[in-house]
Amino acid sequence: MTNTTDFTETVDRYIAVWSIADPDDRAKAVSELWAPDGAEFIEGKQFFGHAALTERVTEAHEAFVANGAYTAGGGEDAARHDDVITFTIRLDHAGGPAGDTAWSARVFLLLDEQGRVLADYQLTVKPLAAA
Repeated sequence: MTNTTDFTETVDRYIAVWSIADPDDRAKAVSELWAPDGAEFIEGKQFFGHAALTERVTEAHEAFVANGAYTAGGGEDAARHDDVITFTIRLDHAGGPAGDTAWSARVFLLLDEQGRVLADYQLTVKPLAAA
């Protein structure tokens, strides 16, 4: 079992990392959230280690959040069992009505002994509409 006292803090930090505008702050947040050998698995792609994860988060931030098209949200359905946390993450249309979700995924986080993300699986529930 991890030493994480409040798993909702991990969920909040995970959702927030995708919206951090400053590159240095974003890299720091990635290094604090994921273990040094942490990994993310998404739809046929894999990212290993802080450098790759920072690049991945940066690309997603620039493509979806930095341009003002979407806001990252979710986590209201978070649940934990031992070292696994699961929740839904969303990209909501920034200019649309509240709750106008453009994309969502079910996230499964496997935590290490320090409460950092060792493995991160994103399984798309609602894909983005074709542009």
